[in-house]
Amino acid sequence: MMEGPIWVAGAMSGTSLDGVDAALLKTDGRRIFDFGETRYRAYRDEEREVIRAALGCWPGDAGVEAAAEVVETAHAAVLSRLSGAEMIGFHGQTLAHDPRGRGTHQAGDGQVLADVLGLPVVWDFRSSDVQLGGEGAPLAPYYHFACAQWIGAEEPLVFLNLGGVGNLTWVDPRFDGPEQEGAVLAFDTGPGNAPLDDLLRARRGVARDEGGALALSGVVDQGIVAAALSRPFMSRMPPKSLDRNDFSDLSDRVACMSDADAAATLVAVSVACVADGMTLCPAPPARVLVCGGGRHNAAMMQGLAQALPCPVEPVEAVGLDGDMLEAQAFAFLAVRVARKMSTSGPMTTGVAAQVGGGRISRPRV
Repeated sequence: MMEGPIWVAGAMSGTSLDGVDAALLKTDGRRIFDFGETRYRAYRDEEREVIRAALGCWPGDAGVEAAAEVVETAHAAVLSRLSGAEMIGFHGQTLAHDPRGRGTHQAGDGQVLADVLGLPVVWDFRSSDVQLGGEGAPLAPYYHFACAQWIGAEEPLVFLNLGGVGNLTWVDPRFDGPEQEGAVLAFDTGPGNAPLDDLLRARRGVARDEGGALALSGVVDQGIVAAALSRPFMSRMPPKSLDRNDFSDLSDRVACMSDADAAATLVAVSVACVADGMTLCPAPPARVLVCGGGRHNAAMMQGLAQALPCPVEPVEAVGLDGDMLEAQAFAFLAVRVARKMSTSGPMTTGVAAQVGGGRISRPRV
């Protein structure tokens, strides 16, 4: 394929299970040239429950086929509303992630989307990395590096993604590319929004703590926070990754607390895990740019501002779209796969060497 920049559509359905983000990006797989239109397609309640029922499941398990059909249908619907793309980057929906055991499982078949949409689809981004000994996550860091150069950053900074799971990328934009040793370090920090979202769904039947209002009104149980920081995962050196449900027992720990105190405590756990992770960065960052749903939670953002030794801002402060950053990332990675560039490496997933993951499916009709 041509080596110049092209328009690519990327799509992401995250562990928060809210819906599908889709975005157009003009890129050559190394740099960002322009941002295009974006779309969002929320999962309906019944669709979300089908996916939720398959969480933790592996190919062939009951419920997985139904979840994959929901994921494919939703992605086809939202991607069909974007025009001008030459290729699609499709992440799929993570149902299970156990890189040191059974591997990683993202529901959704890229060939189905290629046939429906009539475009090449790059998908299954994580499997090769895991098979070669990597964590398979996070996968956005190489795109974060491109974003740092796009905004003209001149000193190290951190991109903090607060989805269902929290993860950060430390970037030194003074390097020429993310593959260079010392350019990036990335890892999951701990739980993001998942425990809080699950609490609100179970207790109040709502999707989230809107704006963090409930958490702001509660009192934190510092004992629960300390216990979370004592888990073996927290003492592991990065790169490292988590499954959405690895901290699911937090719900049991806050079971006897009021809604407000439980929400405040779960937010405090997420913040404390980020602060703990920041101590692992190669050098102190000049700023932290937050993307993902957590940046809309005032309790989360206030907690981060108090816990971290540098300015904490939503990525919108530098002109980026925090709702679409991961969708754009998979557009960016799709081009890297198609052009045989790496998508992960030793300092992002812990894999032994640079790896170019992903499969390419082309329309059969």
